[in-house]
Amino acid sequence: MEVRNRFTNSVIGEFDISPGADLSGAILSRTDLSEANLSGANLNRADLSGADFSEANLSRAYLSRADLSGTNLSGAYLSRAKLSRADLSGADLSGAILGRTDLSEANLSGANLSGAVLSGAVFWFKK
Repeated sequence: MEVRNRFTNSVIGEFDISPGADLSGAILSRTDLSEANLSGANLNRADLSGADFSEANLSRAYLSRADLSGTNLSGAYLSRAKLSRADLSGADLSGAILGRTDLSEANLSGANLSGAVLSGAVFWFKK
């Protein structure tokens, strides 16, 4: 899949953006991945800050310790995703489906969760 910069529309490169892809540690900040199907993909420790994942399928994706700060995840499907210790500060999760998602120790400061479905989501924080 051709990946483009979200703001300039310039081509960043070609990546295997598909279900089950291994993108662990990838730098995809400010990219347009709206409507992408990354179900089951490994995005652990990836830099996805400022990216557009609106309406994307990230079900069962591994996003532990990923930088998702300022990311647009509106309407995204994140059911059963692993977001433990992810940075979601300032992210737009409005209308996202987060059923049974692992959000333990995730940074949700300033995140927009309006209309998000959180049934069965796991929130666990250290004291």
